[in-house]
Amino acid sequence: MNELNLHSIEPGTFEDIQDHVSDDEVISALSNLFKALCDPTRLRIVLALQHSELCVHDLANLIRSSESNTSHQLRILRAEKIVKYRKEGKQVFYSIADHHITHVITDIQEHLRES
Repeated sequence: MNELNLHSIEPGTFEDIQDHVSDDEVISALSNLFKALCDPTRLRIVLALQHSELCVHDLANLIRSSESNTSHQLRILRAEKIVKYRKEGKQVFYSIADHHITHVITDIQEHLRES
């Protein structure tokens, strides 16, 4: 067995950290979440939905995009479970999937204000 040359962490701590950063499924899911949020149009949609449940038409107007592009971006956000939707007749309304998404965005915004 190879000896680890650790400078500042204890071997038990090393294994705990290694387990945490080695879960490929979690790393992939986190990566996909951040990829979805890194697009400016999708981020604008998420920021708008933090304030109110909205339909595609209103979202498109708010973010100055076409309804087609807005719908496409919403499909990506839905696939990553960032937004959810509900139907009311023929109208579809979108909202943030859960409070964790709002907390992530709010925490990052606070971080940016502190920098």
